[in-house]
Amino acid sequence: MAKPNYDAFASIHDGNAVQSSVNEVLYISQTNLKKVFLTMTMQQMVKQLNTWAHEYYVLDNPSVPDTTYDALYDQLVLLEKQTGVVLPDSPTRRVGGEPLKNFVQHTHRKRLYSLDKVQSFGELAEWVSKVQKELGQVEFSVELKYDCLTINATYENGVLVGASTRGNGVVGEDVTEQVKTIRTVPLTIPFDGVCELQGEGIMKLSQLAKHNQKNPNDPLKNARNAAAGAIRNLNPKVTAERNLDVVFYSAGYTEGLACQSQTELVSFLKDCGMLTNFVFQTARSFEEIRQIIENIGQMRSSLDFLIDGVVIKVNDFALREELGYTDKFPKWAVAYKFDAEQVTTTLLDVDWQVGRTGKLTPVAILEPVELCGATIKRATLNNFGDITRKKLHKNALVFIRRSNDVIPEVLGSAEEGGDIILKPTTCPACGSALTEVGAHLFCTNASHCTPQIVQRISHYSSKNACDIDGISEKTVEALVANLGVTSVADLYSLTADDLATLEGFKAKKIQNTLKAIEQSKNVKLAQFIFALGLDNVGSVTAKDLASKYGSVDALSKATAEELVQIDGIGEIVAEGIVQYFAEEQNLEIISRLKDIGINPTYQVEQKVGVFTGKKVVLTGSLANFTRSQAAKLIEQNGGEISASVSKSVNLVVAGTDAGSKLTKAQNLGIEIIDEQTFQQLLNL
Repeated sequence: MAKPNYDAFASIHDGNAVQSSVNEVLYISQTNLKKVFLTMTMQQMVKQLNTWAHEYYVLDNPSVPDTTYDALYDQLVLLEKQTGVVLPDSPTRRVGGEPLKNFVQHTHRKRLYSLDKVQSFGELAEWVSKVQKELGQVEFSVELKYDCLTINATYENGVLVGASTRGNGVVGEDVTEQVKTIRTVPLTIPFDGVCELQGEGIMKLSQLAKHNQKNPNDPLKNARNAAAGAIRNLNPKVTAERNLDVVFYSAGYTEGLACQSQTELVSFLKDCGMLTNFVFQTARSFEEIRQIIENIGQMRSSLDFLIDGVVIKVNDFALREELGYTDKFPKWAVAYKFDAEQVTTTLLDVDWQVGRTGKLTPVAILEPVELCGATIKRATLNNFGDITRKKLHKNALVFIRRSNDVIPEVLGSAEEGGDIILKPTTCPACGSALTEVGAHLFCTNASHCTPQIVQRISHYSSKNACDIDGISEKTVEALVANLGVTSVADLYSLTADDLATLEGFKAKKIQNTLKAIEQSKNVKLAQFIFALGLDNVGSVTAKDLASKYGSVDALSKATAEELVQIDGIGEIVAEGIVQYFAEEQNLEIISRLKDIGINPTYQVEQKVGVFTGKKVVLTGSLANFTRSQAAKLIEQNGGEISASVSKSVNLVVAGTDAGSKLTKAQNLGIEIIDEQTFQQLLNL
């Protein structure tokens, strides 16, 4: 870095006092404006420019004309060139640097959950009732659900050090340089700790219109794709040109942030100079929530940005911890989705796709049509019965909507006539015979049907399964087509010479892929059960099966009657599991994997301590622990955490503001201790 040339500008201490009032600055003639600005230090320049930018972009209430801002900005640029000094929060950092070569993965400090959804007031009323039954009378926050791309911004000691996309909730893409160009994302905030703050990257409809006026030959189709495409563009200058905003609404990982509610968090975000939700209200009943949603629905068409619903959250953070999470969603929040937009288009054809279990799924091929800001060309149909019920015909108009504003859905026929859609009699991929099980058609050629093989191996290699990095679906297709791979067991016999014959596989990629395949032999039982691809068995059910049976051998001998006793497993899932282990080709693959050394078992680490043999419930707010910290201490000392109070619970640890769980525990005569006693038991 060049040595600062401090003679390039006058010192603030030389007696030429700077007129700090914005109104006073406006009275200065343009000829003297630069002289006045030269009496400011660079730090003062940056502070003043950021204040004006906040007024313009966040508050939508500018106090100076653009010419005044531009004059000071130009002086700052000159001084930065002369001194070689660029302050961390300088607005010149927002112009966008050189294009990036590729995106780098970023692991979030705390998982970012998606939201469960409801699509009717009846479903919403059930959710509110369920929360109130668990917690008693609580306060909810009600906010707009913006429709674009989630941004996770990381601040350390007040400085923006990184930003990423949500990704899968655990790992996203690093888009720091792109996000730095967005003026509603502060480069510094008045906070000394470490925090991850989430917001939605959006493009206002007015900005979309301005952009398309300037670029009539290359217009952007919709604001959603324009914003997401700009943030995920390797050239940060493209992001800067789109004039995006980020609306902040949540905090993930926090170290030193003392907010106790959504209300307090929004106040903190505003104090940080951030753009926050256009609508933020609180309510204590379903009827109040419903009224707010109806009001939002009436104003939706007049908003300058896209929304696809309303988010309802439990306001109090301690109560959120009490409700907890499912494997996918927080139990303390839900998204109410607005009715999807509906259009008509022509159904051109039906493409039958074959999945890993051999099930055929019909996909509607459509005349391209614009719907909810996206071009729709394909839509999933459930099965042949769905086609029949909806009276669908090829080359005829159909009604289309975007279910949850995301998944295109064919609602039904919009006109009579067209060509009949025939039920397939053979597999469209391999020509083998089909069998009909319930409402679905299945290909019977599990061993040699290419789409089945590709899907099974891709699923086995996926992150939540055996996590074999480098084995993408495209790679699997090449392995099957060029190397004769027919099962997941074949992966473990691949050599460097084999992979070298595939397009795009150089020495480093070959080495990394073989290493990932070898490491997958250490897979845990729950992930291995999920990797096998049992029909309707997701990652949560796989964990339950691993805990219950302890090995694949034991699971393979389970009966449907035994399986339905496990929470979350119904008759259809149970029968699917039994059927999987009844098929010879599946047992043969499992046997081959055993020979390779893949036969994980469920290991329960027996921890002994003051809570050994006790099922413990945490309720209320603890002063010295987060809920997760207290739960970890209990488990480390032999206890088992329970989310709800029942007769099987032995102990309740009650903090302040404990609600219905405490009352229920008292009625059941369960032992109850306070935080002080909890610490004494642990000798803390």
